[in-house]
Parts: sequence; C-alpha cells; structure tokens
Amino acid sequence: MSPASWTAHDMPRLDGATAVVTGANSGIGAVTALLLARAGARTVLACRDERKGGAALERIRAAAPGADVELVRLDLADLASVREAAPRLAEAAGGALELLVNNAGVMALPLRRTADGFEMQFGTNHLGHFALTGLLGEALAAGSGRVVTVSSLAHRMGRIDLADLNAEHGRYDKWRAYGQAKLANLLFTAELDRRAKEAGVPVTAVAAHPGLSATELGQAGPRMEGREWRARLERATRLYTQPAARGALPTLRAATDPRVRGGELSAPRAPLEPRGRGAAPARRSAAAADPDSAAALWDASARLTGVDPVAGLTGRPA
Repeated sequence: MSPASWTAHDMPRLDGATAVVTGANSGIGAVTALLLARAGARTVLACRDERKGGAALERIRAAAPGADVELVRLDLADLASVREAAPRLAEAAGGALELLVNNAGVMALPLRRTADGFEMQFGTNHLGHFALTGLLGEALAAGSGRVVTVSSLAHRMGRIDLADLNAEHGRYDKWRAYGQAKLANLLFTAELDRRAKEAGVPVTAVAAHPGLSATELGQAGPRMEGREWRARLERATRLYTQPAARGALPTLRAATDPRVRGGELSAPRAPLEPRGRGAAPARRSAAAADPDSAAALWDASARLTGVDPVAGLTGRPA
C-alpha cells in the first residue's frame, strides 16, 4: 500500500522490540503507547505525573490484555529528572532500545521557567528531549533505534532566535515561543539523523505532527493565566479538530513504517495537513530545512544541557 494512505491497519508487529513514549498519559502519547503495546512492543510510559501515568498504564492493560507495559517517572522540565530516568529507561529496554517517541510537550504557556532556568516551552519540548535522546544514546545504538520527535503545524510560524533562545530579552510572546520550540524539534531531527549517519551509527531520526487534534494540550496555558473560560473555549474548538486516535497516525507511521526515511516528516494526509484519515510524508518549512540553523541549534542545545546526543550514540560521555 502507498505510504500516502498509511493507517493503523498498516502497522507491523513489534514483538521483541521496546518502545519508550514520553507524555504517554494522555492525548497523542496515550494512543501511541496503546497501539504500540497492542502490536507487541514492550512499551514504557515516561510521564511526569505518576498518578496520571499509572491510570494510563491501567487503561492500556484493560484495552490490551497481556500487554507488556511499564511506567517510569520523567519530568522533561528538569534535567536532573531526565538524568535519573534515562538509566531506568535503558534498563527497561534491556540495554537495546528500538524506539524512542519524543512526544511530551506544552503549548502556549505564559512565561514560565524550567528547573534549570530555561523558557518552559523550549526547555520541555526541545531541550528535555534533546538531553533524553543523548542519555539513551548507547541503548538506541544497540537497538538500531528509531527516534520519533513530535512537532506541530506551528513549526511553520517558528523562528530560531539563537541570541534569545530562553526569552530573556524583549517582550515574551507565548505563541512565538511555541513556534520556536516546535521548529527546534524538526531541526533536531534533521541534525540528529545527519550526525548519526556521519558517525556510522545505526540510528534513524524522523518526525511527525498531529495536525489539529483534540487533546488537553491547549488548556494548560489558559488555566495558568487564571482564564478558565479560555480553557472551556479551547474545548469547544474541538468541533474543528480530529480525535486523538487520528492525530496519532503520523506518529505511528513515523515510528513503525519501514519505508519511512531518515529525517522524514509524517503528517495527516490532507491539504494543509490539519486532519485526515491516514498519514503521509509531508514537507517541512524552509526554516526547518536549513542545515546551518540545525547545526547552530545543536551546538547551543549541547551547551545548555551538557549533553551531546551523538556522543551518547557513539558511547562517549554524553
């Protein structure tokens, strides 16, 4: 079947493989984890909130009896938590990790800082996953792993400001910050795939975006601002979105379709990619295809986190 019509029915069996899914307690991550587990993968839910993660674990066990699932606490907004979780995740994979789905994220928050002082959206959506990928590098290399990083349609409005990645200067715009973080996801994917190939490491990096999908993602920001009515309004806009089960298809295609090529972006199969009944390859914006920006962002991210993912992949200290 053509990749342009890929659906969950095209998923291969994943028996013997281990998958780690960040933010697997709800939305796209929860659907992704469930379908990977149903396909036979040992699936590790990496979640910040252990109560919500435990509830998601039980839902998967109820929906997929016999599924091999586990929960590991991971807070991507705290590099100490990322460093603590990484060896546990590698151990859960038996030292060889076939699939890492960098799914967790936050959207359009008022200005907040991570535990390490990073702007919350850039720190969580990009830097946390950048560091996690590096710290899992040896396990990914041992498993000839695939790294799937979930971006957004908002990458198209994103611009990387290397002089102010952490919103320390000028007026803060929550949507501009979100666009930058989602663009960073795609630049990271392209550069990780390029550097892994250059180093001769059998790791593939790909990306996906879910279009406009009905999840809880957009409600956190209004609630942080004390605007519950905006959170309710966000729920009302679900009339114009697709369910999470469809929104997860690009991620699942990126994760499991053997025809997906390194650096590729998967998206809903539809004009402008807001929603669709299948997943397909998609074009990234010109900014997301800029190799100079990708290299510069990589160097800045390695400096900020103290982790170099390719060093991790090749077994050097990350």
